Parts: sequence; C-alpha cells; structure tokens
Amino acid sequence: MPAPERIPPRSVSPQELLAKGELTVRGRIRGASNAVLYCTVEYDGVSAACVYKPVAGERPLWDFPDGTLAQREVAAYELSEAMGWGLVPPTVLRDGPYGEGMCQLWIEASEAPEGAAGASGETETSEAPQGTQGLDQPEKPSAPPGASRADAPAGAEGVAHGPLLALVDGDQPGEGWKAVGFAEVGGPGEERTALLVHADDVRLRRLAVLDAVINNGDRKGGHLLPAADGRIYAIDHGVTFNADDKLRTLLWGWAGEPLTEEALDALRRLSDDLAEDRPLTARLTELITPAEIQALRARVADLLRTGRHREPSGQWPAIPWPPV
Repeated sequence: MPAPERIPPRSVSPQELLAKGELTVRGRIRGASNAVLYCTVEYDGVSAACVYKPVAGERPLWDFPDGTLAQREVAAYELSEAMGWGLVPPTVLRDGPYGEGMCQLWIEASEAPEGAAGASGETETSEAPQGTQGLDQPEKPSAPPGASRADAPAGAEGVAHGPLLALVDGDQPGEGWKAVGFAEVGGPGEERTALLVHADDVRLRRLAVLDAVINNGDRKGGHLLPAADGRIYAIDHGVTFNADDKLRTLLWGWAGEPLTEEALDALRRLSDDLAEDRPLTARLTELITPAEIQALRARVADLLRTGRHREPSGQWPAIPWPPV
C-alpha cells in the first residue's frame, strides 16, 4: 500500500498553528485604542487569518498596572475553555514581528450586533481577509458529562434569530429581549430616550457568567461575533481579571436572576480546576498576578454561594461607553 494511504495526514490544531506558525502582518485594524494587526499564519502547509496584538503597542492603564493586555486576553481564553463553553476564539501568547503579543484566530462574523459598525473591526490590509486553509476548526468544547456545548444551531430553544442588541421605544423590552437601561439617542434637535436591550439568548447568558468570572471591564456590543455555525464568539478581553470590581457590560438583563444549572455545573468544575495544584492554575500563574488569581477564586465562590447572576455594584459605571 502506498505510503500516503498508510499514513493519514497530520492535523494541525488552531492552538498549534497560532503558536508555531510563521506570522505575516497584512494590515492594521482601525479604530482600536491599542495596536491590532491583521495577519496570516502558516505552519506545516496549513494557513489561517488571525489577529496579533503586540505588547509594544499597548497603552498603559493606571488601573491595570500589572501584567499586559495580551496576557489577560490569553487568560480569558483559558477560563472560557475551562468552563466548557468555547466562547473566546483560540488565543495564544507568542513572539511576533513586533515582539511578544497575543495571537488570536480571526473570526468572520456572519452579522454584526445591532448598532455595531462591523463587529470584527475594519481593516486596512494589502489583502482581503481570508478564511482558514487546511486548519482543523475550533472544536466544540468537550466538557465533562452533563455540560452543554457552546454551539447553538439555528432553531435551538433560547437562541436569537436576529440582532443581539437593539434600541426600542417605550419602557418594556418586549418578548425575547432583556432590558439593560435607558440611553439618550439622536442628533441635535432629535434627541429621544430609548431602552437599550439585548436578546434573551442562552449563548449571551453564558457569556454574562464568563464576564462575571473574569471581571470584564469592557463588554461592548462590538465585541460579540455571531458565527455562521450558530456560535457566538467574544473578543477583546484586555481589561479583565482586576483584583478590584471592574465589571462593566451590556449583558445585565439577567442581573439578580438565578443561575442556570448548566452555569452552576460549569462554576463547580472551574472551582475545582482553580486549586493550587491544578494545571489551569499553573497556566494562569504565568499570565496574571497571585492577587488576581485569588480574586478570581473569590468571584467563582461568590457566584456559587449566591446562585445568582451578578448585579451592578453601584461603585463603578455598570455599562461601558460607548456601548458598541
């Protein structure tokens, strides 16, 4: 039997491709407050589009003095995977053309959340963004028995079939929506008050839990990427894991409501995985500070103790601005 028939072709995972592949900068993503570069990465005959955020292009933040945005982005991916939800695209920390930085698989959004001007950002590139070529697609999370996968096919219960965010008149969100708060909209002479709402969507509800766990200080509408396979990916996690309460998000629609049994199961697994001697803790130790890890454990314990979604603390602006 010929060798090609005896030996199956070797598959390349997204993480291996991102970590080991040759990174080529193709352009810059406009509108970001820090350097965000659109790239292609190639390894062992496999190629894909990706985002590269070099640490050298980060602006200092007075309230995040420790570590880097890139490290926190990778830590957010680790937590998403540990919870079995696969909400953050594959992300690694690696060296690149401009030094160490975060490298994340490019996600082509199937539609932008209402009010977002291109959820994946606008690019200035020498080539149009391309999809993956020969790459094993990110796996549906293989969580332990009893855990739900992160994908939500069209027609699934609790999944929105249109925009994820909207502004509506009146003071009630309507069926299938959750209220966030009121906003002043319209130009000069056309100002009006509208109700900001998000979809009552199981995928967003999982993300609300993840954001509470990682203490996300900047969950905007433009950070939500609905994919063609029915999944929602979340990006931009540089301002996370602070030891102080920094939670700012658009996903307050479930505030104070009981957590789902699925979420409680994921939190229990995560609590076990955050023990001192576990591999997840060892990986996080290289990305965030000991004080941030301890605060992370405390947030998980608090969610399990209350059994409810977080509510705004009143000590920090609850909604990021601009919201998209």
